Amino acid sequence: MLKLNNLLINVNCKKTIGDGTVDIYGVKFDSRKVEKGDLFIATRGTAVDGHEYINTAIERGAVAVLCEELPTELKAHVTYITTPDTSEALGQVACTWYDYPSSKLTLVGVTGTNGKTTIVTLLYQLFRKLGYKAGLLSTVVNYVNDKTIEATHTTPDALTINELLSEMADAGCEYAFMEVSSHAIVQNRISGLNFAGGIFTNLTRDHIDYHETFDNYLKAKKRFFDELSPESFALTNIDDKNGMVMLQNTKARKYTYTLRSMGDFKTKILESGFDGMLLNMNDKEVHVSFVGKFNASNLTAVYGTAMLLWQNELETLRIISALQSVSGRFETLYSPTGYMAIVDYAHTPDALNNVISSINQILTGKQGRLITVVGCGGNRDKGKRPIMAQEAVNGSWKAIFTSDNPRFEDPQAILDDMTVGLDNEQRKKTLVIVNRREAIRTACSLAQPGDIVLVAGKGHENYQIIQGEKSHFDDREEVKVCF
Repeated sequence: MLKLNNLLINVNCKKTIGDGTVDIYGVKFDSRKVEKGDLFIATRGTAVDGHEYINTAIERGAVAVLCEELPTELKAHVTYITTPDTSEALGQVACTWYDYPSSKLTLVGVTGTNGKTTIVTLLYQLFRKLGYKAGLLSTVVNYVNDKTIEATHTTPDALTINELLSEMADAGCEYAFMEVSSHAIVQNRISGLNFAGGIFTNLTRDHIDYHETFDNYLKAKKRFFDELSPESFALTNIDDKNGMVMLQNTKARKYTYTLRSMGDFKTKILESGFDGMLLNMNDKEVHVSFVGKFNASNLTAVYGTAMLLWQNELETLRIISALQSVSGRFETLYSPTGYMAIVDYAHTPDALNNVISSINQILTGKQGRLITVVGCGGNRDKGKRPIMAQEAVNGSWKAIFTSDNPRFEDPQAILDDMTVGLDNEQRKKTLVIVNRREAIRTACSLAQPGDIVLVAGKGHENYQIIQGEKSHFDDREEVKVCF
C-alpha cells in the first residue's frame, strides 16, 4: 500500500481533483482487472482507449484515476489526476510501486530487428554458468534463476516488467537480460527502468505495419540509446549501416563490435560447418556450436557485454564454447535417411537471407540441395512478402510457400502477394501449399541424403493462428513426424 502522492512522485501531474493522500492498494491499466482500492491508469492503446473505461474501473472499486483528459462526469469519492502521457506515467508508477527493482539489478537491454532473443538468452546462460543468479525476459520464455515463467510478448507491459524484475531482485538475482522491442520503446513500456547497458544488433525491414515508415522504426530503436544514462554502456554492431546512428546522441559509454572492420570487440570466422564454427575473438580462438555469420555476430555481442560487465575473459570464452543454440534458432534435426532439417525463426527478408546464405556457404562444394519452406504472417507488413519470396527462391533449389499465422487474412491471398513478382524461371522452382503441415511433409519427401530442409518463420512458436483461432502447431514436431 502506498499513498497516492507518494506513488506519483515521478509523474508529471498537471491537475489533481480530490484527495492526493488516499491509500492505493494496487495499480491497473486494464479496467477488467481493477479491484477495490486501486489506481486506474487510462492509457491509449492501438485498438482501445482506456479513457472510455474510466467509469467501469470506478464501478469495480478504483479510488483514483490517472488520465490525460478528465471525464465529463466526476465522482465525488474518486481522485482524478491528469498527466500529458499516461503510457509514460504508467512506466514511472510501475517502477515506484515495485520499489525500483531495476536499480537493484544489473539490467542489460538488447534491441534490433534480429538476434535479440539469441543474445539475451546466451547472456542469461553465460552468467548462470559463471555462477551468478540471473533473470531473463525474452520472446521465448522468462526466467527468474531457474524458475520458468511463460512469455506472452517480446517485451511485456510496464507493470509486468517491474513485477518480474522485482521477483528477480527478491530471489537474489544480480543480473537481468531483456529484449527491448520497438513497440515497447514507443509505448513507454520501459519508462523509468535503470539500464546498466544497451546492445544494438541490426536494423532491417520489420514492423512497418505499426511504425508506418522505416525512419520511424529507426528512431524508435535509437530512442532507447538516447535515454541511457552516462553510467551505462552502449554496445553497437558497426557492421550494420545504422550501428553508429544509435550512438549519435547517447550519453552512455560507447563501444562497438564487428566481424568486418576495427572495433572494440572483433571476431573472425576461421572455420565453419554444420557442427559449429572456429572463431577468433579479440585474438583468442574459440570453437562454438553455432552456425553462420549472424551467430558469430551475436556471440561477439555476448562476449563484449561480458567484458563490459568485468567478467574474466578466459572463463567467459570457455563457457561460450559450451553454449547451445536457442530454441527455434537454427535448430538442427537429423533424419535417419541422411538429410538435415533446420528450424529457424527467420521471418524478415534479412533474417531469411542470413540463414539461407549460411547454409549455402557450408553446402558449397557438396552434393546437398536446399529446400526452403516459408510463409508470411497475416495482418502484418504486406510489403515484405514478395521480398521474402525472392530471398527463398534465389537461395534455394526448391522453395515451398505456405501459411505462417495468417490470422484474419485469407491464406491464399498472402501467398499470392508472395509470388506476385516471380518470373517464369523462378516459378518453376516453387510450390505453393497452403497447409503448413502438408508443406513441411512435401519438403521432407523431396529431400535426399545430404540435402537440407529449412523450415523458416515460426521457430520456437508452437501454434498457428488461423481466422483468429490459435491452435497447436510446432514445426519441430512436424519435421520429426516425417523422420
